Amino acid sequence: MASGVATVWLPVEDMGRAVKFYGETLGLTVKSEGDDWSELTTDGLTIGLNGREDTHDGATGGAVITFEPDIDLYDEIVRLTDAGVEFVGEVSNNPWGRIATFKDSEGNDLQLFEPPPS
Repeated sequence: MASGVATVWLPVEDMGRAVKFYGETLGLTVKSEGDDWSELTTDGLTIGLNGREDTHDGATGGAVITFEPDIDLYDEIVRLTDAGVEFVGEVSNNPWGRIATFKDSEGNDLQLFEPPPS
């Protein structure tokens, strides 16, 4: 049985662009940066950015990372939209919380999550 998540790896086409997106746009801490591998951290989780193989045709499916913003969900959507992020569809309202879906700079799926009020 897994006791937690140690690292999430995401494939990227352009390492510099991806590090800028996760570091500057999303505000994660850049731990290390290289041509084929970079690491960022958020709330104790390491996110690895892995340079795609030349034989790969681009983002198609894969892992989804869900972030819980420090501020109101809609305020974070405005902040990210102002930074050039495009959201996919409307915010999904569910009994278990709200989800806003967007893409990173490399085409990977990301989400913002806000739990229901307690």
